[in-house]
Amino acid sequence: MKSLWAVCAVLLLLPGCQRPAGLSLYQPRPAAESATDPSILAGIQSIRAIDNHAHPVRPVWNGPPDREFDALPVDNMEPSSDPLILRPNAPAVLEAHKQLYGSASKQAVIKKEGDDYPAWVLNQMGVEVMLANRVAMGNSIQAPRFRWVPYVDALIFPLENSRLAARNSDRKAFFALEDALRGRYLQQAGARTLPPTLADYLSRVVTPTLERHKQGGAIAEKFEAAYLRSLAFDPVDQATAARIYSQFRSRGAPPDGEYKQLQDFLFRYIAAECGRLGMAVHIHCAAGAGSYFDIAGANPLLLEPVLEDPGLRRTRFVMLHGGWPFTREITALLERPNAYLDFSMQDLLRTPAALAADMREWLEWVPEKVLFGTDAYPYSDQLGWEESGWIAAHNGRQALAIALTGMLRDGEISRDRARELARMVLRDNARHLYGL
Repeated sequence: MKSLWAVCAVLLLLPGCQRPAGLSLYQPRPAAESATDPSILAGIQSIRAIDNHAHPVRPVWNGPPDREFDALPVDNMEPSSDPLILRPNAPAVLEAHKQLYGSASKQAVIKKEGDDYPAWVLNQMGVEVMLANRVAMGNSIQAPRFRWVPYVDALIFPLENSRLAARNSDRKAFFALEDALRGRYLQQAGARTLPPTLADYLSRVVTPTLERHKQGGAIAEKFEAAYLRSLAFDPVDQATAARIYSQFRSRGAPPDGEYKQLQDFLFRYIAAECGRLGMAVHIHCAAGAGSYFDIAGANPLLLEPVLEDPGLRRTRFVMLHGGWPFTREITALLERPNAYLDFSMQDLLRTPAALAADMREWLEWVPEKVLFGTDAYPYSDQLGWEESGWIAAHNGRQALAIALTGMLRDGEISRDRARELARMVLRDNARHLYGL
């Protein structure tokens, strides 16, 4: 989700997807249209995709709104300079709303579709399965159309977090949310307080939480750690981590350096457990929302020691959002056997032409590691998860068509290979990764 960058993008409605009667097709710009081979684009439009990363919201008829679409909702942050697509009355957003709902209101469609509304949205996006990044699932967002990806950042910050929260107002809000989620995990594990030793914490809280997620249908665990610290998770032995845990469990906030060692150990422990349980690890790897986000700390190259750890080779790491602006760095990491990426969020905030240039390089390098994703997210009342998902789904297909057309015209691939690559990116790579 959460990176806020580039500009409004070219929109294209998917033939074959349901849409309100009498709705006209929104045509791509002539420059984008000339950059795509018509048969390649038509084939891409016909594929029902697997969306690797999104934040669907449950329709609520009575009571408070659904807030479990993210462990760290970005509406708690200080204002920042929003890119054009996220500003009020952005043309692409207005067009997406029109294509989704026609002359009806969103609320009228929600009422009409009822609990089937989230699946109805997927149909408009041309998506068969959406990986739902949520604290918890619920009625209307369930398998098989939605597959769960819960959050585990709270588990790597078990001690007093006041020093980290004092850095800025965004982290103050975020650590309050993480503390609450960790308390929820403790309660679910039957622990009233933090266990006395690190070994107890691992055996009584961390592993049972992961196992409970797996039993609840989770196919991956999500880290938003880049909003809270850098992605440099160094190797730390358990004895060192255990000493820090015991020393500061009830003595106030630990010094940053020592606390980082404990976090590093816990991250790698969780990653190893995910490998044992057959779950992937999703990591936010891109510039993020807010004026305090540490962009350098989200560089995917910081994960290189993790990807090269022999003890973590069973764990499949998916670097979300394609690492922007570090797109060439993330390309090189695809050679690691346990490294994957998706381009979610880039297809909302960048133009198809800009995204296509990076996508082409990924497809020329290790194409079986590239996953389609939208990062559908409720940014605002006007740009909900429905509109942002619709825009990203269509721009992502347009970018894929531009990339494959360029490769075809340059003699790098055949037309049959172009069709094969399109299916790989839109669904087959995800099917193989998650065993869907």
